[in-house]
Amino acid sequence: MHVDLPREPRSVSRTGPRALAPGQDVRVSVPATSANLGPGFDSLGLALTLYDTVRVRTSENEGIFVEVAGEGAGNVPLDSSHLVVRALLATVAAAGYEVQGLHLSADNAIPHGRGLGSSASAIVSGVLAANSLLPAEARLDAAGLLHSCSALEGHPDNVAPALAGDLAISWETDGVFRSVRSAVHPAVVPVVAIPDVELSTESARGLLPATVAHRTAAANAGRAALLIHALTVDPSLLLEGTHDALHQDFRAPAMPDSARLLQSLRSAGFAAVISGAGPTVMCLANGETAALEAEHAMTKHLQAAESGANWRVLRLGVERDGARVEGHQR
Repeated sequence: MHVDLPREPRSVSRTGPRALAPGQDVRVSVPATSANLGPGFDSLGLALTLYDTVRVRTSENEGIFVEVAGEGAGNVPLDSSHLVVRALLATVAAAGYEVQGLHLSADNAIPHGRGLGSSASAIVSGVLAANSLLPAEARLDAAGLLHSCSALEGHPDNVAPALAGDLAISWETDGVFRSVRSAVHPAVVPVVAIPDVELSTESARGLLPATVAHRTAAANAGRAALLIHALTVDPSLLLEGTHDALHQDFRAPAMPDSARLLQSLRSAGFAAVISGAGPTVMCLANGETAALEAEHAMTKHLQAAESGANWRVLRLGVERDGARVEGHQR
């Protein structure tokens, strides 16, 4: 995906918003994502084979009804303040429409607050569902979808791979978000260790310094460039390509158990990174054998550490196609 985005929102009808057609039924599946990938701070993101799925139905009966299963059940709101609903309503309103009756069912597999793109998944789910519910002439194109999702999320590094799949390289110029999709080498296998504690992106970002040395920035830029080559052409370079000097060390005090696991894995030769803002740790393995070794190394360290947190170690894949929309559309 390589898109230039509109600078201005779509105009709203001067006659007031129109109601969405009732009787529509749309399903959206959106993958988890891992941003940064070490040195690619705020610019690189990878789609993973772990999914949130939502079903949205419109009706003539007024009101918004939300039900949630899986991750976040019992903790997220069940009304119009739910993030998927907020993204959906914002997209519908921007097109000059409004919702009369809405029923949202969410089945979540992406953990919240772990650095795996749960908020990006919710936003993409809401925007794609809304776009499908709108009449054909009011729908956003690929550029508009990336713009809307990025504007709601605040940055494109998670929403871009969630939308398009594979590896996304994203940037912003004068308020215009753009992204290109690159095919990940088939040998790359992501392995994640997910703790049962959350860490907000805002808290993690607050630990970063305002400036870094020119030498540090230059070295990190070189590693980010190498990482793209390692992910797409030569996975044998993943360990060197995932070396970061911009954010992981500064954020370590907020997630000491993750930082120790990261250091242990990298010292043993695994291409480990903090996923997004953390605290999930991810290894990018070169092949299935290396992925099994990474799983074993993660499990062994966590059993010995006795950190108090419960961890899940999962071997995932790279999601190639990104979000999917299906169901009855008009």
